[in-house]
Parts: sequence; structure tokens; C-alpha cells
Amino acid sequence: MPEGSEVFIILDKVSKSFNGNQVLKDISTTVRTGEVLGLIGRSGSGKSVLINAMRGNKDYKPDSGKIIYRVNHCEKCGWIDLPAPGAKCTKCGKGTVIKEVDFWNIDDRNPLRMMMRSRIAIMLQRTFALFGDLTVIENVFEAMKEKSDDKKVERAIRLLEMVNMTYRTMHIARDLSGGEKQRTVLARQLAREPILFLADEPTGTLDPETADTVHQALIKAVKDSGMSMVVTSHWPKAIALLSHRAIWLEDGVIKAEGKPSEIAKDFDVGFEKDNEMNVEIGQPVIRVVDAKKYFYSIVRGVVKAVDGVTFDVGEKEIFGLIGLSGAGKTTLSRMISGITPATHGEVLVRVGDDWVNMSDPGEEGRGRATQYIGMMHQENALYPFNTVLQNLTVCLGMRLPQELGKMKAIQVLRGVGFTAKEVGRVLYAYPDSLSVGEKQRIALARTMIIEPRFVVLDEPTGTMDPITRLAVAKSVLHARKELNETFLIVSHDMDFVLACCDRIALIKGGKVVAIGTPQEVLAGMTQEDLEGEEAKVCEV
Repeated sequence: MPEGSEVFIILDKVSKSFNGNQVLKDISTTVRTGEVLGLIGRSGSGKSVLINAMRGNKDYKPDSGKIIYRVNHCEKCGWIDLPAPGAKCTKCGKGTVIKEVDFWNIDDRNPLRMMMRSRIAIMLQRTFALFGDLTVIENVFEAMKEKSDDKKVERAIRLLEMVNMTYRTMHIARDLSGGEKQRTVLARQLAREPILFLADEPTGTLDPETADTVHQALIKAVKDSGMSMVVTSHWPKAIALLSHRAIWLEDGVIKAEGKPSEIAKDFDVGFEKDNEMNVEIGQPVIRVVDAKKYFYSIVRGVVKAVDGVTFDVGEKEIFGLIGLSGAGKTTLSRMISGITPATHGEVLVRVGDDWVNMSDPGEEGRGRATQYIGMMHQENALYPFNTVLQNLTVCLGMRLPQELGKMKAIQVLRGVGFTAKEVGRVLYAYPDSLSVGEKQRIALARTMIIEPRFVVLDEPTGTMDPITRLAVAKSVLHARKELNETFLIVSHDMDFVLACCDRIALIKGGKVVAIGTPQEVLAGMTQEDLEGEEAKVCEV
């Protein structure tokens, strides 16, 4: 943190409840100019609620307490900057005075409040706010204030270089992988030239190498601009790397505050393989033979998302797909699920004694298999106007007696890591009152409750804290043993993969470059790989 920095943000006994459940209790701290404050805690601890309150999102108005911003205000042009006594306005060059903006105790239309909101950037977890039909660089243009085309292009390219996305400059946003979308969102937010950046799990679903790129981009942005940042993460490594100071939130209160390395060390939780959950793997139920998926574009030419992949997955096997962001993992999982047809080769799923080609359309084609496949995507949307119980029962078209549906919902919620007390709280809650991590576990429960023959999980633990990740790992193993489930897991979370998977395939450039047990694949990785995927095994 720069010497002589000024107090920029004051949080004074901030409290917030949803439906009678208090999620923040008398939170008090300060953030200085150029400081990065890290927030760490379990899913539902209040991290996301706090940064949404700091952003000024209407549904997160505190029940009590104050959020105060101290800013340099130019009375001539109305512009605001970070507090610096005697500094000139960066817009018009005139003099400024320091003013305090009591963020939630002034009218929404107050010019100071509106200006403050415009200088705050926020990056929400698992929310890819992009224009799907525009290219990557056009998405960045949309967030910029520059009028000159030359300046816009130069600055946009510089931002895309920061997040390592120049190789996708002209790609359409909807065709990007989840990790690429997340990095494009980061470039868009930095393009707004914020004085405060709120990052909610910015690297939760990224592979370690890509996560490091994002971390370095954030560090550089703070250093170059002098802005302040509040970042939430369940990765102790990320908090230790990014933050000048860390706060551990638990049940809505500050459990500990201090040096990031010490807070992260105390919070960390290890994973171990549970050998008691091992089962005998059966005959293949998924067969991929020289499968390819090519995309064609006049602008981009041929994009080889999946390029000649071959492997089998046995009944009751837990099979993982790992690799860097954009390697083709999600595309391959969508081909197996029948969502994306293969361009060449075969993707087959066994139903009874018959093999179904997942590229064949219609009820007599892949439709025979899709009804037995459960899939959880990276972007999971629950029905916001229905309770969790309704999301798990009637919203899925389940025709069960009310009490049986409730019992089944409780059973599956316990299976994905909710305690009995937490089930009582979330069962009749609406999704918007829950944390993103809680919603993610509910989305996993919704996938499991339909009792599929095999399940495809795309980044199932991306935004979960270590304790919850361990609970979900155990629930996957339990479902495999007790329900004879087969799992295909796409993940960057190597601890989770080691705890769950029988075999994994390492994907690079759309090709399988290694396949075997997690330990075998890790042992055979190159140094370049070790700097990416394996790093998370030791550091998380």
C-alpha cells in the first residue's frame, strides 16, 4: 500500500438481513487509497453481500450502519477522484475539495452518489455480462469513454494484453469459454477507469495459469491507477497474493483481520482421497472416438475446439477433464451431453444395451439418452421467484406428493454439503437471498435430484470455499457408491479432482495429451503444465 495514502472508504457498523436471516452484523473497517482489501470466508459468510452493498445495488441496502466514501470533488465539472488534499481535478484541471458521500443516506439521484456509482467497477462471480453478438474488442469499446477511434483501439488492445485475450480479439463473445468470458469482463471493467474495483471471486472458475494472469492484471491495474480494490475469494492463495490486508468473515461477522498470509493459512483446508468410497468400475457407458468439433468463420477461419479426441468412460467411473481455459473441455462435455453435435467422429452413450450417437437429432437419436443425463453448467440460473424447494421439485416437473418431494429435496441438499440447520434456512428461501456459493450447491442438487444415469459437472466447485468443496467431493463419491452414478467432471480445481476422480484427461488445444489416474497425469506434466494446474494442489 502506498505511503501516505488517504482513508477512502469507511464502513461503520454495517448490518444486513434477508428474510429475517442476518447475513452482516456490525461490519466496521476502512479502505485506503491504493489498498487491496481481501475478504475470505465460507459460502454464505456475507462476502458477496458486502461488496454489493458497497456498489450501491438497491437490493443490498444496509438495514443499519453507514458506507462513506471520501473523495476529491470538483465543483466546476462535478468529477470525483480518489481523496488527495490539494489535488487538481483530473478532468478539467480546476481545484477540488474533499467531500464525504454517505452512500446510503442520500437520494439515489444525488449527483455525488450517481458519480460515485459511475466510478465503481464490479466483477461478479459466474456472471458473464457481455454482449453475446459482439466481438471481444467491441465489448471493451462499449465500456470506454474515449471518442477517438485511434485512442479506443490502442487502449482496448492494451487492456486485452493485460488479461491475455489478444488471441481472441475478433471472436464473438458467446463463442468464448467461461474463463475467456471472465477475462473479457475484467477488461471491460478496467476500461471504465474506476477508482474502486470490487472483484467477487474473480478467478474462482479459472485454471491456475489463467488465474495468475488475472491476478497480475489486477495487481498492475491497482499499481498503475492508484485505485482501491476489495476482492473476495475462497482461494487462500489468491487472498495472500492480491491483498494488503485480509478480513475473515464467518456468519456475517469479522472473525479475524490482519496479514493476508496469516489469515489465508488459518483458513486453508486440505483434501484427502477417501478410499472407502472406491467402487468397481463397470463396462463403458460413454465412448468418444476421434471426435472433432470445428467452428467456421469468415473472420476467424477454422477454430478446432475439439480435435480428434478418443476415450471411454466406464459405468460408475468419475472421469475428469482438465486443461487451461479455452482448451476445449466444456465443448467436449457439451458434445457428450448431446448439446453440441460432433463435426467428425463419434460420441456414443450407452442406453441399456444400445449405443446412441449423440450427434443424431430427434427423439429416436440423442433424445433417447439426454433424458438420462444430468448436466450442471458454469452459468446456473435458478428460478428467482420460486423458493429453493420449488426449484428442486415443481420447477423440474416432478410429480411427487408434497411431503415426498420435500423429503427428497432435503436429502439431496444434505448430499451437496448443507448442514441440517442450513437446510432449514434455505429450503423456503428465494435464490436472490442466498450467496452465489449456496446457489451453486443448489444447482448441483437440482442436477442430482432427477436421478440421472450419468452426470456432467462443469466447474462444480469454482466459487466454493474449501470446506464446502470437500463436502461436495464427498457427496459425489457418495452418489457414485450409493446411486451407481457415473460422473464426467470438467474442473480446474485439482484438489477436487484428486479427491474424486478415478481417471483424468489433460486437454490442450482440443486434443487429449495425457490420460490416466490423476497422480499419473500430474507426474507426467511438463514444467509449463506444472506452473498451471499442479500449482493449485500445493497452494490451495
